Amino acid sequence: MTKTRLQILFGFIFLSLLLFTSFASTQQSVMAWQGLIREPDRWWTIATLIDAYYGFITFYVWVAYKETAWLKRVAWFIAIMALGNMAMSAYVLWQLRQHRSGEPLAGILLRRTAA
Repeated sequence: MTKTRLQILFGFIFLSLLLFTSFASTQQSVMAWQGLIREPDRWWTIATLIDAYYGFITFYVWVAYKETAWLKRVAWFIAIMALGNMAMSAYVLWQLRQHRSGEPLAGILLRRTAA
């Protein structure tokens, strides 16, 4: 993925989340939110879901960078979108398991190069 594509993706995420959160706040104060119990509450529920899925997409961008095989990229995308933080924590645990002792822990963030 190129820098420009990343800027477009994260610019869209930022602006759309800002706009929807602003809209939701005009419908009801976040302090009065009660889930799906009452009509205006649905907007904060939707805003929360949008925020969560944007977080999943943000995490997936890192996964797509780390994984070079398309099948793994697709499988992790499906897992992350379906299972959310459970799949994300599983991916980090998998990366930590592959970590070689003696290497800097920061190495789990980077794509492995062929040796």
